[in-house]
Amino acid sequence: MDEWWNILVPADPLMLWTLAVALATNVACSLIGCYLVLRRMSLLGDALAHAVLPGLVVAFLFTGTLAIGAMFVGAFVAAVATTFLTQTLHRQGGIAQDASMGIVFTSLFALGVVLIKRYGEHVHIDAQCVLEGNLSLVTSSMIEIGGYEAPRAFFSILPVLLLNLATILLLWKELKITSFDSALATILGFRSNLIHYLLMGLVAATTVGSFEAVGSILVVAMLIVPAAAAHLLCDRLGWMLVTAAIIGALSAYGGFVASLVVETEPAGMMAVTGGLLYALAFLFSPRHGVVAAVVRNSRTTLRIVSEDLLALLFRLEELATARRLGPREAVQAVGGGFLPRLGLWLLARQRFVVAAPQLQLTDAGRRRAAQLVRSHRLWETYLVQSLGLPADHVHAPAERMEHFIDERMREELATDLGEAARDPHGRDIPGQTTAS
Repeated sequence: MDEWWNILVPADPLMLWTLAVALATNVACSLIGCYLVLRRMSLLGDALAHAVLPGLVVAFLFTGTLAIGAMFVGAFVAAVATTFLTQTLHRQGGIAQDASMGIVFTSLFALGVVLIKRYGEHVHIDAQCVLEGNLSLVTSSMIEIGGYEAPRAFFSILPVLLLNLATILLLWKELKITSFDSALATILGFRSNLIHYLLMGLVAATTVGSFEAVGSILVVAMLIVPAAAAHLLCDRLGWMLVTAAIIGALSAYGGFVASLVVETEPAGMMAVTGGLLYALAFLFSPRHGVVAAVVRNSRTTLRIVSEDLLALLFRLEELATARRLGPREAVQAVGGGFLPRLGLWLLARQRFVVAAPQLQLTDAGRRRAAQLVRSHRLWETYLVQSLGLPADHVHAPAERMEHFIDERMREELATDLGEAARDPHGRDIPGQTTAS
Protein backbone atom coordinates (compact mmCIF):
# COMPACT_ATOMS: atom_id res chain seq x y z
CA MET A 1 0.00 0.00 0.00
CA ASP A 2 2.80 2.41 0.89
CA GLU A 3 4.53 1.59 -2.39
CA TRP A 4 1.46 2.60 -4.40
CA TRP A 5 1.04 5.75 -2.32
CA ASN A 6 4.66 6.73 -3.04
CA ILE A 7 3.98 6.26 -6.75
CA LEU A 8 0.75 8.27 -6.77
CA VAL A 9 2.09 10.98 -4.44
CA PRO A 10 5.86 11.05 -4.89
CA ALA A 11 7.83 12.56 -2.02
CA ASP A 12 11.23 12.58 -3.73
CA PRO A 13 12.04 16.22 -4.68
CA LEU A 14 13.67 15.11 -7.93
CA MET A 15 10.55 13.19 -8.94
CA LEU A 16 8.43 16.20 -8.06
CA TRP A 17 10.58 18.41 -10.28
CA THR A 18 10.25 15.91 -13.12
CA LEU A 19 6.48 16.00 -12.68
CA ALA A 20 6.55 19.82 -12.59
CA VAL A 21 8.42 19.92 -15.91
CA ALA A 22 5.90 17.48 -17.40
CA LEU A 23 2.93 19.54 -16.19
CA ALA A 24 4.35 22.84 -17.43
CA THR A 25 5.22 21.31 -20.80
CA ASN A 26 1.81 19.77 -21.37
CA VAL A 27 -0.16 22.83 -20.28
CA ALA A 28 1.96 25.17 -22.43
CA CYS A 29 1.48 22.90 -25.44
CA SER A 30 -2.24 22.39 -24.80
CA LEU A 31 -3.03 26.12 -24.70
CA ILE A 32 -1.37 26.99 -27.98
CA GLY A 33 -2.57 23.74 -29.55
CA CYS A 34 -6.19 24.88 -29.20
CA TYR A 35 -5.62 27.57 -31.82
CA LEU A 36 -3.96 25.10 -34.18
CA VAL A 37 -6.97 22.78 -33.91
CA LEU A 38 -9.46 25.62 -34.40
CA ARG A 39 -7.58 26.89 -37.44
CA ARG A 40 -7.37 23.32 -38.82
CA MET A 41 -3.60 23.68 -38.81
CA SER A 42 -2.69 20.60 -36.79
CA LEU A 43 -0.43 19.38 -39.58
CA LEU A 44 1.32 22.76 -39.61
CA GLY A 45 1.98 22.34 -35.89
CA ASP A 46 3.54 18.97 -36.69
CA ALA A 47 5.53 20.58 -39.51
CA LEU A 48 6.87 23.36 -37.30
CA ALA A 49 7.78 20.95 -34.51
CA HIS A 50 9.98 19.08 -36.99
CA ALA A 51 11.11 21.93 -39.21
CA VAL A 52 12.62 24.05 -36.41
CA LEU A 53 15.25 21.38 -35.83
CA PRO A 54 17.83 22.85 -38.27
CA GLY A 55 17.23 26.29 -36.73
CA LEU A 56 18.12 24.89 -33.32
CA VAL A 57 21.30 23.25 -34.58
CA VAL A 58 22.42 26.35 -36.47
CA ALA A 59 21.69 28.52 -33.41
CA PHE A 60 23.83 26.23 -31.27
CA LEU A 61 26.66 26.25 -33.83
CA PHE A 62 26.74 30.05 -33.80
CA THR A 63 26.31 30.61 -30.05
CA GLY A 64 27.68 27.43 -28.50
CA THR A 65 24.88 27.46 -25.91
CA LEU A 66 21.52 25.77 -25.35
CA ALA A 67 20.08 28.90 -23.71
CA ILE A 68 16.38 29.41 -24.42
CA GLY A 69 17.01 32.82 -26.03
CA ALA A 70 19.37 31.52 -28.70
CA MET A 71 17.25 28.44 -29.29
CA PHE A 72 14.13 30.55 -29.67
CA VAL A 73 15.74 32.83 -32.26
CA GLY A 74 16.87 29.84 -34.31
CA ALA A 75 13.51 28.12 -34.00
CA PHE A 76 11.57 31.29 -34.83
CA VAL A 77 13.61 31.88 -38.00
CA ALA A 78 13.05 28.27 -39.03
CA ALA A 79 9.32 28.54 -38.25
CA VAL A 80 8.94 31.69 -40.34
CA ALA A 81 10.92 30.07 -43.16
CA THR A 82 8.67 27.00 -43.00
CA THR A 83 5.51 29.09 -43.15
CA PHE A 84 6.86 31.29 -45.95
CA LEU A 85 8.12 28.39 -48.06
CA THR A 86 4.86 26.48 -47.58
CA GLN A 87 2.78 29.47 -48.71
CA THR A 88 5.13 30.16 -51.63
CA LEU A 89 4.97 26.60 -52.94
CA HIS A 90 1.19 26.60 -52.53
CA ARG A 91 0.54 29.93 -54.24
CA GLN A 92 3.35 30.17 -56.78
CA GLY A 93 3.99 26.51 -57.50
CA GLY A 94 0.37 25.44 -57.74
CA ILE A 95 0.90 22.71 -55.15
CA ALA A 96 -1.84 21.72 -52.70
CA GLN A 97 -1.47 23.15 -49.18
CA ASP A 98 -0.89 19.79 -47.49
CA ALA A 99 1.56 18.67 -50.20
CA SER A 100 3.63 21.86 -49.95
CA MET A 101 3.68 21.50 -46.17
CA GLY A 102 4.88 17.92 -46.46
CA ILE A 103 7.67 18.90 -48.86
CA VAL A 104 8.95 21.75 -46.69
CA PHE A 105 8.85 20.21 -43.23
CA THR A 106 10.28 16.82 -44.25
CA SER A 107 13.12 18.52 -46.12
CA LEU A 108 13.96 20.83 -43.21
CA PHE A 109 13.63 18.04 -40.68
CA ALA A 110 15.97 15.85 -42.73
CA LEU A 111 18.43 18.76 -42.92
CA GLY A 112 18.30 19.07 -39.12
CA VAL A 113 18.99 15.36 -38.64
CA VAL A 114 21.93 15.56 -41.05
CA LEU A 115 23.36 18.57 -39.19
CA ILE A 116 23.06 16.76 -35.87
CA LYS A 117 24.78 13.68 -37.24
CA ARG A 118 27.47 15.80 -38.87
CA TYR A 119 28.20 18.16 -35.96
CA GLY A 120 26.71 16.30 -33.01
CA GLU A 121 30.07 15.14 -31.68
CA HIS A 122 31.37 18.70 -31.61
CA VAL A 123 28.35 20.50 -30.20
CA HIS A 124 27.16 17.80 -27.79
CA ILE A 125 23.63 17.52 -29.17
CA ASP A 126 22.11 14.10 -28.60
CA ALA A 127 20.03 13.23 -31.65
CA GLN A 128 17.88 10.76 -29.72
CA CYS A 129 17.14 13.35 -27.03
CA VAL A 130 16.25 16.00 -29.61
CA LEU A 131 13.90 13.64 -31.44
CA GLU A 132 12.22 11.95 -28.47
CA GLY A 133 13.25 13.96 -25.40
CA ASN A 134 14.42 12.52 -22.10
CA LEU A 135 12.08 13.68 -19.38
CA SER A 136 13.41 11.20 -16.84
CA LEU A 137 16.84 12.89 -16.93
CA VAL A 138 15.81 16.55 -16.68
CA THR A 139 16.86 16.62 -13.02
CA SER A 140 20.42 15.74 -14.00
CA SER A 141 20.92 19.34 -15.13
CA MET A 142 20.03 21.64 -12.23
CA ILE A 143 20.56 25.38 -11.93
CA GLU A 144 20.30 27.61 -8.88
CA ILE A 145 18.07 30.68 -8.86
CA GLY A 146 17.39 32.67 -5.72
CA GLY A 147 18.96 30.03 -3.54
CA TYR A 148 16.76 27.24 -4.96
CA GLU A 149 17.84 24.48 -7.30
CA ALA A 150 15.56 23.51 -10.16
CA PRO A 151 15.96 21.66 -13.48
CA ARG A 152 17.14 23.79 -16.35
CA ALA A 153 14.28 22.33 -18.42
CA PHE A 154 11.76 23.85 -16.00
CA PHE A 155 13.16 27.33 -16.56
CA SER A 156 13.09 26.65 -20.30
CA ILE A 157 9.39 25.80 -20.43
CA LEU A 158 8.07 28.08 -17.64
CA PRO A 159 8.74 31.36 -19.55
CA VAL A 160 7.06 29.81 -22.60
CA LEU A 161 4.01 28.88 -20.55
CA LEU A 162 3.79 32.41 -19.15
CA LEU A 163 4.32 33.89 -22.63
CA ASN A 164 1.48 31.77 -24.06
CA LEU A 165 -0.84 32.80 -21.22
CA ALA A 166 0.05 36.48 -21.54
CA THR A 167 -0.41 36.48 -25.32
CA ILE A 168 -3.79 34.75 -25.07
CA LEU A 169 -4.99 37.26 -22.46
CA LEU A 170 -3.66 40.34 -24.24
CA LEU A 171 -4.73 39.31 -27.75
CA TRP A 172 -7.86 37.35 -26.82
CA LYS A 173 -10.14 39.11 -29.30
CA GLU A 174 -7.61 39.12 -32.14
CA LEU A 175 -6.70 35.45 -31.76
CA LYS A 176 -10.34 34.45 -31.41
CA ILE A 177 -11.68 36.19 -34.51
CA THR A 178 -8.72 35.26 -36.73
CA SER A 179 -9.02 31.63 -35.64
CA PHE A 180 -12.70 31.38 -36.56
CA ASP A 181 -12.85 33.67 -39.63
CA SER A 182 -9.62 35.24 -40.87
CA ALA A 183 -11.38 36.92 -43.82
CA LEU A 184 -13.82 38.68 -41.50
CA ALA A 185 -10.91 39.66 -39.25
CA THR A 186 -9.18 41.33 -42.21
CA ILE A 187 -12.37 43.21 -43.13
CA LEU A 188 -12.66 44.44 -39.54
CA GLY A 189 -9.13 45.81 -39.69
CA PHE A 190 -7.19 43.07 -37.90
CA ARG A 191 -3.84 42.10 -39.40
CA SER A 192 -4.51 38.40 -39.88
CA ASN A 193 -1.11 37.64 -41.39
CA LEU A 194 0.68 39.27 -38.46
CA ILE A 195 -1.42 37.27 -35.97
CA HIS A 196 -0.71 34.13 -37.98
CA TYR A 197 3.06 34.63 -37.83
CA LEU A 198 2.84 35.50 -34.14
CA LEU A 199 1.01 32.23 -33.52
CA MET A 200 3.64 30.34 -35.49
CA GLY A 201 6.30 32.01 -33.36
CA LEU A 202 4.52 30.84 -30.21
CA VAL A 203 4.36 27.31 -31.59
CA ALA A 204 8.09 27.48 -32.31
CA ALA A 205 8.84 28.80 -28.82
CA THR A 206 6.68 26.10 -27.23
CA THR A 207 8.39 23.46 -29.31
CA VAL A 208 11.83 24.70 -28.29
CA GLY A 209 10.89 24.88 -24.63
CA SER A 210 9.58 21.32 -24.80
CA PHE A 211 12.52 19.75 -26.63
CA GLU A 212 14.51 18.71 -23.59
CA ALA A 213 11.48 17.01 -22.04
CA VAL A 214 9.60 15.46 -24.98
CA GLY A 215 11.67 16.08 -28.11
CA SER A 216 10.48 17.21 -31.54
CA ILE A 217 8.28 14.18 -32.28
CA LEU A 218 6.27 13.60 -29.10
CA VAL A 219 5.70 17.34 -28.71
CA VAL A 220 3.14 17.03 -31.52
CA ALA A 221 1.01 14.81 -29.27
CA MET A 222 1.21 17.39 -26.48
CA LEU A 223 0.17 20.16 -28.89
CA ILE A 224 -2.75 18.46 -30.61
CA VAL A 225 -4.25 15.64 -28.52
CA PRO A 226 -5.45 17.63 -25.45
CA ALA A 227 -6.74 20.42 -27.70
CA ALA A 228 -8.57 17.95 -29.96
CA ALA A 229 -10.15 16.25 -26.94
CA ALA A 230 -11.23 19.61 -25.52
CA HIS A 231 -12.74 20.50 -28.89
CA LEU A 232 -15.01 17.47 -28.59
CA LEU A 233 -16.10 18.49 -25.10
CA CYS A 234 -16.56 22.26 -25.43
CA ASP A 235 -18.32 24.69 -27.74
CA ARG A 236 -16.80 27.91 -26.36
CA LEU A 237 -13.18 28.96 -26.72
CA GLY A 238 -12.65 29.91 -23.07
CA TRP A 239 -13.86 26.56 -21.77
CA MET A 240 -11.92 24.78 -24.51
CA LEU A 241 -8.66 26.37 -23.32
CA VAL A 242 -9.37 25.47 -19.69
CA THR A 243 -10.39 21.91 -20.59
CA ALA A 244 -7.35 21.43 -22.81
CA ALA A 245 -5.07 22.58 -19.98
CA ILE A 246 -6.76 20.15 -17.57
CA ILE A 247 -6.46 17.27 -20.04
CA GLY A 248 -2.82 18.17 -20.63
CA ALA A 249 -2.16 18.17 -16.89
CA LEU A 250 -3.95 14.82 -16.46
CA SER A 251 -1.90 13.40 -19.35
CA ALA A 252 1.29 14.56 -17.66
CA TYR A 253 0.38 13.14 -14.27
CA GLY A 254 -1.09 9.91 -15.64
CA GLY A 255 1.86 9.33 -17.94
CA PHE A 256 4.33 10.06 -15.15
CA VAL A 257 2.64 7.58 -12.78
CA ALA A 258 2.27 4.95 -15.52
CA SER A 259 5.96 5.27 -16.40
CA LEU A 260 6.88 4.47 -12.79
CA VAL A 261 4.63 1.41 -12.84
CA VAL A 262 5.84 -0.06 -16.14
CA GLU A 263 9.36 1.40 -15.85
CA THR A 264 9.50 3.23 -19.15
CA GLU A 265 10.15 6.74 -20.45
CA PRO A 266 7.60 9.27 -19.05
CA ALA A 267 7.28 11.29 -22.27
CA GLY A 268 6.03 8.30 -24.23
CA MET A 269 3.55 7.36 -21.51
CA MET A 270 2.30 10.95 -21.42
CA ALA A 271 1.46 10.71 -25.12
CA VAL A 272 -0.25 7.35 -24.57
CA THR A 273 -2.27 8.74 -21.65
CA GLY A 274 -3.31 11.72 -23.74
CA GLY A 275 -4.45 9.35 -26.47
CA LEU A 276 -6.53 7.39 -23.96
CA LEU A 277 -8.15 10.59 -22.67
CA TYR A 278 -8.95 11.58 -26.25
CA ALA A 279 -10.51 8.16 -26.81
CA LEU A 280 -12.72 8.70 -23.75
CA ALA A 281 -13.78 12.12 -25.06
CA PHE A 282 -14.42 10.62 -28.50
CA LEU A 283 -16.66 7.95 -26.98
CA PHE A 284 -18.43 9.85 -24.20
CA SER A 285 -18.55 13.51 -25.23
CA PRO A 286 -22.11 14.66 -24.41
CA ARG A 287 -22.62 16.28 -27.79
CA HIS A 288 -20.09 14.80 -30.22
CA GLY A 289 -19.28 11.44 -28.64
CA VAL A 290 -20.01 8.08 -30.25
CA VAL A 291 -22.07 6.88 -27.28
CA ALA A 292 -24.13 10.10 -27.25
CA ALA A 293 -24.75 9.74 -31.00
CA VAL A 294 -25.87 6.13 -30.54
CA VAL A 295 -28.21 7.16 -27.72
CA ARG A 296 -29.66 10.04 -29.78
CA ASN A 297 -30.15 7.85 -32.83
CA SER A 298 -31.70 5.09 -30.74
CA ARG A 299 -34.12 7.55 -29.14
CA THR A 300 -35.09 8.94 -32.53
CA THR A 301 -35.57 5.46 -33.96
CA LEU A 302 -37.64 4.42 -30.94
CA ARG A 303 -39.81 7.52 -31.27
CA ILE A 304 -40.38 6.90 -34.98
CA VAL A 305 -41.28 3.23 -34.41
CA SER A 306 -43.68 4.21 -31.62
CA GLU A 307 -45.33 6.82 -33.82
CA ASP A 308 -45.61 4.31 -36.67
CA LEU A 309 -47.51 2.01 -34.30
CA LEU A 310 -49.87 4.84 -33.32
CA ALA A 311 -50.51 5.82 -36.96
CA LEU A 312 -51.10 2.17 -37.87
CA LEU A 313 -53.75 1.74 -35.17
CA PHE A 314 -55.39 5.05 -36.18
CA ARG A 315 -55.64 3.97 -39.82
CA LEU A 316 -57.16 0.66 -38.78
CA GLU A 317 -59.79 2.51 -36.77
CA GLU A 318 -60.65 4.49 -39.91
CA LEU A 319 -61.53 1.21 -41.61
CA ALA A 320 -64.67 0.24 -39.73
CA THR A 321 -64.61 -3.33 -41.03
CA ALA A 322 -60.88 -3.95 -40.29
CA ARG A 323 -60.04 -6.36 -37.51
CA ARG A 324 -57.93 -5.18 -34.61
CA LEU A 325 -54.34 -6.29 -34.09
CA GLY A 326 -52.82 -8.01 -31.13
CA PRO A 327 -49.48 -6.81 -29.70
CA ARG A 328 -47.44 -9.39 -31.62
CA GLU A 329 -49.17 -8.64 -34.91
CA ALA A 330 -48.70 -4.89 -34.47
CA VAL A 331 -44.99 -5.33 -33.72
CA GLN A 332 -44.55 -7.47 -36.83
CA ALA A 333 -46.44 -4.90 -38.92
CA VAL A 334 -43.78 -2.25 -38.27
CA GLY A 335 -40.82 -4.54 -38.86
CA GLY A 336 -40.54 -6.62 -35.70
CA GLY A 337 -37.60 -6.78 -33.35
CA PHE A 338 -36.63 -5.28 -30.02
CA LEU A 339 -37.30 -1.59 -30.72
CA PRO A 340 -40.95 -2.05 -31.82
CA ARG A 341 -41.61 -4.17 -28.72
CA LEU A 342 -40.01 -1.50 -26.55
CA GLY A 343 -41.96 1.19 -28.38
CA LEU A 344 -45.25 -0.61 -27.75
CA TRP A 345 -44.36 -0.98 -24.07
CA LEU A 346 -43.65 2.77 -23.83
CA LEU A 347 -46.95 3.60 -25.54
CA ALA A 348 -48.74 1.50 -22.96
CA ARG A 349 -46.89 3.25 -20.12
CA GLN A 350 -47.82 6.63 -21.60
CA ARG A 351 -51.45 5.44 -21.75
CA PHE A 352 -51.63 5.90 -25.51
CA VAL A 353 -52.71 2.29 -26.11
CA VAL A 354 -54.36 -0.49 -24.15
CA ALA A 355 -54.40 -4.22 -24.91
CA ALA A 356 -57.70 -5.89 -24.09
CA PRO A 357 -56.74 -8.33 -25.67
CA GLN A 358 -56.35 -6.49 -29.00
CA LEU A 359 -54.64 -3.11 -29.12
CA GLN A 360 -56.86 -0.05 -28.85
CA LEU A 361 -56.03 3.63 -28.84
CA THR A 362 -56.92 5.67 -25.79
CA ASP A 363 -58.29 9.19 -26.26
CA ALA A 364 -54.80 10.63 -25.72
CA GLY A 365 -53.31 8.12 -28.13
CA ARG A 366 -55.95 8.87 -30.73
CA ARG A 367 -55.22 12.62 -30.56
CA ARG A 368 -51.48 12.01 -30.96
CA ALA A 369 -52.05 9.58 -33.82
CA ALA A 370 -54.35 12.07 -35.55
CA GLN A 371 -51.55 14.65 -35.43
CA LEU A 372 -49.20 12.21 -37.21
CA VAL A 373 -51.75 11.23 -39.85
CA ARG A 374 -52.67 14.90 -40.38
CA SER A 375 -48.96 15.73 -40.92
CA HIS A 376 -48.61 12.81 -43.33
CA ARG A 377 -51.62 13.68 -45.48
CA LEU A 378 -50.96 17.41 -45.49
CA TRP A 379 -47.43 16.77 -46.73
CA GLU A 380 -48.69 14.42 -49.45
CA THR A 381 -51.17 17.08 -50.56
CA TYR A 382 -48.46 19.75 -50.54
CA LEU A 383 -46.12 17.64 -52.68
CA VAL A 384 -48.86 17.06 -55.25
CA GLN A 385 -50.43 20.53 -55.36
CA SER A 386 -47.35 22.73 -54.88
CA LEU A 387 -44.55 20.63 -56.37
CA GLY A 388 -46.51 18.69 -58.97
CA LEU A 389 -45.38 15.22 -57.92
CA PRO A 390 -47.52 12.24 -58.98
CA ALA A 391 -49.82 10.95 -56.25
CA ASP A 392 -48.16 7.53 -56.30
CA HIS A 393 -44.76 9.10 -55.49
CA VAL A 394 -45.60 10.98 -52.31
CA HIS A 395 -46.33 8.32 -49.69
CA ALA A 396 -42.69 7.39 -48.90
CA PRO A 397 -41.41 10.96 -48.38
CA ALA A 398 -44.51 11.84 -46.35
CA GLU A 399 -43.94 8.77 -44.17
CA ARG A 400 -40.51 10.14 -43.28
CA MET A 401 -41.57 13.77 -42.86
CA GLU A 402 -44.57 13.10 -40.60
CA HIS A 403 -42.21 12.47 -37.67
CA PHE A 404 -40.57 15.90 -37.96
CA ILE A 405 -43.50 18.24 -38.65
CA ASP A 406 -44.58 20.24 -35.61
CA GLU A 407 -47.89 22.01 -34.91
CA ARG A 408 -46.80 25.34 -36.40
CA MET A 409 -45.67 23.73 -39.65
CA ARG A 410 -48.86 21.66 -39.84
CA GLU A 411 -51.04 24.75 -39.71
CA GLU A 412 -48.85 26.63 -42.20
CA LEU A 413 -49.28 23.72 -44.61
CA ALA A 414 -53.04 23.70 -44.00
CA THR A 415 -53.24 27.44 -44.67
CA ASP A 416 -51.20 27.19 -47.87
CA LEU A 417 -53.41 24.33 -49.07
CA GLY A 418 -56.64 26.21 -48.33
CA GLU A 419 -57.65 23.86 -45.51
CA ALA A 420 -57.86 20.87 -47.87
CA ALA A 421 -60.22 18.17 -46.58
CA ARG A 422 -58.80 15.19 -48.48
CA ASP A 423 -55.34 14.00 -49.49
CA PRO A 424 -54.39 13.04 -53.08
CA HIS A 425 -55.61 9.47 -52.43
CA GLY A 426 -59.08 10.61 -51.38
CA ARG A 427 -58.63 9.98 -47.65
CA ASP A 428 -59.89 12.43 -45.05
CA ILE A 429 -57.31 14.74 -43.49
CA PRO A 430 -57.91 14.85 -39.72
CA GLY A 431 -58.96 18.35 -38.75
CA GLN A 432 -57.17 20.72 -36.39
CA THR A 433 -59.78 20.19 -33.67
CA THR A 434 -59.41 16.40 -33.88
CA ALA A 435 -55.62 16.57 -33.85
CA SER A 436 -55.32 18.96 -30.92
